[in-house]
Amino acid sequence: MIDFKRKKAIIVLHEATTGPGHDLRDFLLNHGIEELLFIAHPLFFVKESRKKSSRLEFYKKGKLIKTKTAFHWVLPEPLLYIKDYFYTFYWSFTIKGKIDYFFGLGNLNAFSGHILKFFGRINKVIYYVIDFIPQRFNNKFLNWIYENLEKFCALYSNSTWNLSPVMVDMRNKKWNIDFPNQLVVLHGVHFFRIKRVSFDKVNKNEIIYMGGLLKKQGIQLVIEALPIIYKKIPNVKFTIIGSGEYENELKKLSHKLSVSKLIDFLGYIPSHKDVENRMAKAAIAIAMYEEKKGNYTYFTDPGKVKNYLGAGVPVAITDVPYIARAIEKERCGIIVKYNKEEFAKKIVEFLSSEKLMKTYRRNAFKFAKRYDWDKVFINAFDNKSTR
Repeated sequence: MIDFKRKKAIIVLHEATTGPGHDLRDFLLNHGIEELLFIAHPLFFVKESRKKSSRLEFYKKGKLIKTKTAFHWVLPEPLLYIKDYFYTFYWSFTIKGKIDYFFGLGNLNAFSGHILKFFGRINKVIYYVIDFIPQRFNNKFLNWIYENLEKFCALYSNSTWNLSPVMVDMRNKKWNIDFPNQLVVLHGVHFFRIKRVSFDKVNKNEIIYMGGLLKKQGIQLVIEALPIIYKKIPNVKFTIIGSGEYENELKKLSHKLSVSKLIDFLGYIPSHKDVENRMAKAAIAIAMYEEKKGNYTYFTDPGKVKNYLGAGVPVAITDVPYIARAIEKERCGIIVKYNKEEFAKKIVEFLSSEKLMKTYRRNAFKFAKRYDWDKVFINAFDNKSTR
């Protein structure tokens, strides 16, 4: 593996919550990176994130030396992205001399790296693709710019890290090009930091969800199925961790269906460690993505699924992300159609069998262990395009 002790790196991302960019930051710090600049811009299409400002963290030999928060700009979205470019360029001079690695999460940030490389500031640009969105903007001109920036970054970056193989296939088909230096860097999990619980401490009637409260996540389907599940399992509980724009609608639906007493809305929990350890107590987790054209989860490797499995919790999932088939094959989760009757039936079957729960929990543990973040990133850096 690369010796990072004399290396310098910049990571630039758009931030709504913690994700792979933060995990990459921690990996580099843990492996002795000499200097690291971490730049986080607000993710504007997430409502809560619009209240935030661009920020930086500067580390030297593993120690946090400097933090800074930018002025909070209120501008149309396209102008805010231009603003981000200027902050990235200006803040890049926090590190003196040439920078070995520039990690741009998303095409807009990776393109910043290419401009800095043109001016001699960067040695290698790594385009880290977290979300592959075929139509990012409704405005045709803005979408054309976005698509061509994506194409440019995938063509000319020293390495492109894709969160799923579907991204590589879709990009090749879209442009009828075999793009060079493409890696599949699957979403990882902090496997060894999670405190998994013994089976006797599992809440054996608890269904759990962790993540943003958005319509596309299918949380409403679980609420709609609760009255059916309740008839068979009267002590069923549905725990929801997270916040988002769809929260009020979900609460209204739970009142309308008279299942509020069965649901705990825990809200946003800042510590991801606390979230992981809370999830570990549940019997089954859900990733019931809406089966709709344009759901970008189809193109990616959703982090919540790996977090569930890393906590030893089997998952009920729709056949939307490509990983669903692997989960079913390894018997650490069940594929369920986006239908409240089928969901209720399969959940009742699962929660009614301790033997099934024990088997699936063991398999979830084995499956997730392969994707510890250290293994994921070491494999990525061992590839010649990244080296």
